[in-house]
Amino acid sequence: MISPLTYRRARAAATGLAALLAGLCAPTTASATPTAPASSAAAPTVEEQRLDRAVPQEILRRSGFDTVAPEFARALDGARSYAQAERIVVRQGGRLWTRAVDRAQGRGPAGGDLSRDDDRPLYWARLGMTREVRGWEPRFELSASQRAQLLGALERASRGQDSLLFPQRGKEVKRILVTGFDPFTLDRDVRISNPSGATALALDGTVIRTADGLARVETAVFPVRWQDFADGTVERTLRKQLPRVDLFATVSQGRVGRFDVERTNGAWRGGFADNDTVGRTGTIPVTDPATQPQWTTTTLPYADIVAAATGRFPVYDNTSVTEIPAGGTAAVVRPDGPTPGSTARAGGGGDYLSNEIAYRATLLRDRLGLGSSLPGGHVHTPVLQFGAGNTDPATGTVTDPEFVRNRLDIIAQVRTIVTVAVDATAPGTTTDTATTTDTATATAADSGAVSATGRTRG
Repeated sequence: MISPLTYRRARAAATGLAALLAGLCAPTTASATPTAPASSAAAPTVEEQRLDRAVPQEILRRSGFDTVAPEFARALDGARSYAQAERIVVRQGGRLWTRAVDRAQGRGPAGGDLSRDDDRPLYWARLGMTREVRGWEPRFELSASQRAQLLGALERASRGQDSLLFPQRGKEVKRILVTGFDPFTLDRDVRISNPSGATALALDGTVIRTADGLARVETAVFPVRWQDFADGTVERTLRKQLPRVDLFATVSQGRVGRFDVERTNGAWRGGFADNDTVGRTGTIPVTDPATQPQWTTTTLPYADIVAAATGRFPVYDNTSVTEIPAGGTAAVVRPDGPTPGSTARAGGGGDYLSNEIAYRATLLRDRLGLGSSLPGGHVHTPVLQFGAGNTDPATGTVTDPEFVRNRLDIIAQVRTIVTVAVDATAPGTTTDTATTTDTATATAADSGAVSATGRTRG
């Protein structure tokens, strides 16, 4: 089968040859020959280059998502203007998100034998689409900024960020916002799935029954890229939503065998490489840095969540942080949270993008004046592990029964944690916020970008 890219190159070559022959036969005139507009196309990113490996191709093929990028390329080739291209990008990006959600929730064909709860087809199909936009040569002039705008529109639409649809105010339905992440550390193991992204697909648009009535859950997924966060992807997505919701939880993958409700988030980037192999170290960049706090705090009912029977994985109230004490120069671990005037070096969730989304979301909550009334914070899931005998990425398969069971159990437990949180914050409920410190694991290794298990927390 000829790929869309090969087809476009061949078509361009044939068109150029025809034009050359026509020029040789045509009479000479004084008119100038029009020149083609300069190309703004760019090479694939590091993240997009992984798409050609055998594992991503197998994941796409076994889910039926291998047709997404070729179909998108054909649609994009039909665009005759920027406005038309933008409509195609938004429509096709939204269609990909809807298709991934439908597959995860059992609607429509599975498209192959890969488990429906798998988040990886969405991730790899999206990268196929962004690679097409990045290298696209349209029939009209497309500036670098316009191409970037198309990529941004595609990212937002295919991540569910611009389709967060809650019931109107006044209806007796709670509004819950949950976010997840793409797979990451793919150069360690390109087979990796992220249970937070799988949870987002499983919960998007669903209704859960709580003690106070029904609650509608809307979700979105975020990239594991420092630059996107610096460009404001979190604030752009959440700013309009937080005043409308009754509870929010940012979710990411954390440590092996346990959930953590992160008590405190720090304003520090630790430099661990993202999905484009870029590292960033320094204070988290936000607007109005003059009023930027070093720490933000969860308003989730952590004591209630920890006390509840939510699933097979234990849940901890993680109070540990890493700080430079006021007047000091060296970073130290504080099992019971930050001390007054200290400088952040890691929140409970570390110093990677999981800590950063928690920090940004809770800072936005506070800056919107919602801190005392809106329950919200970060939940770390267990690391999603492959089954025994399938742990070596060089010889392992892309899935196995234990891998699927682990992911399904994590998804179910996040749903229960959210339900407990909604119940605990219902009107008339007295929430016990007593400290349940996890001192046994409050070590320097766990507070950094890499946990004691050696797996990045993000």
